[in-house]
Amino acid sequence: MKLSRHRLRTRTSGVVLLECVMYVALFGLVLGGATTAFYFCLGHSEAVIGTADNLADVVRAGERWRADVRAATGKITVQTNATGGVVQIPEGACAVSYRFEAGAVSRQPFATASPLPLLANVKTSQMEPDDRGGVRAWRWELELAPARRETRLPLRFTFEAAQTKP
Repeated sequence: MKLSRHRLRTRTSGVVLLECVMYVALFGLVLGGATTAFYFCLGHSEAVIGTADNLADVVRAGERWRADVRAATGKITVQTNATGGVVQIPEGACAVSYRFEAGAVSRQPFATASPLPLLANVKTSQMEPDDRGGVRAWRWELELAPARRETRLPLRFTFEAAQTKP
């Protein structure tokens, strides 16, 4: 039995159409997987950028605190209350205050000035004296709250400074 040209052409075009549908479906699967991978990487990249910004903020705050402790002209006092703590660092005729309240650390340069936000998303903050022989040193232990649920490694920092003027 001999197939006519018309029937042969129809059978061939049906196979080509089926192949095209399969290629479109395969392209859709690859595109969907690539989109998922892209957004996964984008989310983690943004998390890394945010963490790097937090680290830079913490280092700047720690260096500012160390400079204030080194510049202290009198006895540094620590007051603890139910909402957090306040550290008074006397510098000349005025004092610099560091407050830890509601998950944030703020710095108040003068008694009349308003507190300036220094760090946000802080889980714990503790400033305490650390006497070493005849030198009065201070230690600031700080832990940031995790920005993501998946974070397994806590971001903890310790800054140390010594008063140059007793």
